[in-house]
Amino acid sequence: MEILLWLAPAALVTLAAMAWVGWQGRGHRELDRETVARRIGEALARQEGRRHGYAAPRRTPDPATGVKVRRHETQPDDSSRQQAS
Repeated sequence: MEILLWLAPAALVTLAAMAWVGWQGRGHRELDRETVARRIGEALARQEGRRHGYAAPRRTPDPATGVKVRRHETQPDDSSRQQAS
């Protein structure tokens, strides 16, 4: 238990900050549902034109897994095989 005593000051500061922020947040006025719905609708209408997508292009998945086999452009003649042997 003594090993964890160094955490006590940090825990107390964290709890005090949480209580302070919670107390400060209580002073805000409440809005009616119609006003909130209208504001959300306006914000969503403004955002529709701004959707540009991701900053980076999408990666194409690798089509194959395992060993890659290269395709030859031209097939060698049978005559070249016979000359080599």
